[in-house]
Amino acid sequence: MVTRPDAAPRYPALRATGRGPAWYRGDCHLHSVLSQGAELSVPQLTAAARALGLDFVATTEHDTVRGHEQWAPPHSGDDLLVILGQEVTTRTGHWLALGLPPEQHVDSGYGIRDDTVERHLDRVRHTGGLCVLAHPYAPYPSGTSAYPYRWFDAVEVWNGLWASDLPWNADNEAALAEWGRTLAHDVHRGRWRPAVGNSDTHLAGQLGTPHTVVFAEDLSTEAILAGLRRGRSWIAESTAAHLKVEASTADHVAAVGQHLPTGGAQATVRVEASGVPSGVVTLHTERGIVHRATLSPDGTGTTRWHTTADDAGHVRVEVRHPTRQMAALTNPIILT
Repeated sequence: MVTRPDAAPRYPALRATGRGPAWYRGDCHLHSVLSQGAELSVPQLTAAARALGLDFVATTEHDTVRGHEQWAPPHSGDDLLVILGQEVTTRTGHWLALGLPPEQHVDSGYGIRDDTVERHLDRVRHTGGLCVLAHPYAPYPSGTSAYPYRWFDAVEVWNGLWASDLPWNADNEAALAEWGRTLAHDVHRGRWRPAVGNSDTHLAGQLGTPHTVVFAEDLSTEAILAGLRRGRSWIAESTAAHLKVEASTADHVAAVGQHLPTGGAQATVRVEASGVPSGVVTLHTERGIVHRATLSPDGTGTTRWHTTADDAGHVRVEVRHPTRQMAALTNPIILT
């Protein structure tokens, strides 16, 4: 029997139109009806992503890649990049395999005592994928991770509404605290793991809360994953939140995820935020919170802080609502 070329499964394209080098918004952890506890179809998910103005999403069904072909056009397209992936739900923690080739399944039948997870991580990386530790403090068996952050390319410090009525909860606070504690050591060693945030969508109204805003050279799977891998990203509670963070000297400027060589000179950190009425902006270094400012009632504001590389090896930013609910947080800028 001769198989017609048009009978082969079609998958999402690896590239969408995009805006060239730019900041792109996307959600890399969502589930369709193929995952237990999820209630949305692929058309419903992509319609919600488009309505929010997201540029990309990743499909991450629980332990299956069976639905990859369902995301082919018209559900994906020039206006919405779909990254193929899987949520790997092992006995001692979950992780996201992002950027998988179509139908490449990742085994999940193991725990930390089996000494096999690193082999599966390497297999994903070998094909250009990104390995993200998911919701490391989720309060249920197997959801709480026994795996160390250092084994992964990035850590999902902000996981969404699926298990809570609030976008930010104690599980996320714990994940962020551990990430923050390890950051100074990892930056000093020259190998730090970026933070990401995703909705973990299972139900209507969850998608995009939160999501990650990543600087990429174009809107392609390769470029988005490269931006995430380098930490050229920040996390937003919603598309209403906007943030621009830069550190500069007289000779150089660096944005989130970049390195600022100071040459011993003073550096100025500038934070411009909007979309968070009366929000509180805090700047964090290895010494903890070093600067605090309050946004106006309309949610806008700009703050500056001065430092040196001797005093701060890195600086990152959080923006919280007056209730202390998180609205946005960034990866660090590295100062030397």
